[in-house]
Amino acid sequence: MKPIEYLDIEQARETLASLGIELTLRQMKRAADKDPRGARKLPFFIDPIDGRLKIEKNTLLGIYLRKQIDAENTWRNNSPKPGF
Repeated sequence: MKPIEYLDIEQARETLASLGIELTLRQMKRAADKDPRGARKLPFFIDPIDGRLKIEKNTLLGIYLRKQIDAENTWRNNSPKPGF
């Protein structure tokens, strides 16, 4: 099991930047803000001690990995078959 590591918004932005996903701090804040239904684009939560938004590092990375896998599977399923 990987150790749990909580990131604040800036650390999450830096983690994604290390993967080549360059986002501004404003974009990260928008992903952490609640929409009118009370849902967030990314699963940030309010730290009960310091009151700042946090996200678990492996959760953040897993979300991007799943999106990549979904895109690859969709591409494979819809790509032309050899010989046709």
